[in-house]
Amino acid sequence: LNRMFTEHPDTKSYFTHFKGMDSAEEMKQSDQVRGHGKKVFSAINDMVQHLDNSEAFLGIVNPLGKKHATQLKIDPKNFRIICDIILQLMEEKFGGDCKASFEKVTNEICTHLNNIYKEEGW
Repeated sequence: LNRMFTEHPDTKSYFTHFKGMDSAEEMKQSDQVRGHGKKVFSAINDMVQHLDNSEAFLGIVNPLGKKHATQLKIDPKNFRIICDIILQLMEEKFGGDCKASFEKVTNEICTHLNNIYKEEGW
């Protein structure tokens, strides 16, 4: 999230409690930013664990997409942004093969989220 907020500062506009944080160091030390990052990775982890069970996978991704589309009104492009940043980090930490493998996962997640947004009229 720190990288997303730094490289794409407009993404902070969806998080009223993050708006006042101007420096990367301030965001890095924030329990709120860290907590939301954990929620993001927990959701991704849950989806990855259920990639082979479409009913369970959709049971996770559908409510998440609907909430972000209808209640939070998050622009769907932000899912691609965070997924691309996760892929960059994976490549930096573990190399290109890891990134290539995980890219399939992020593409699957983003495709399903975009479909939900379309169903919700975005």
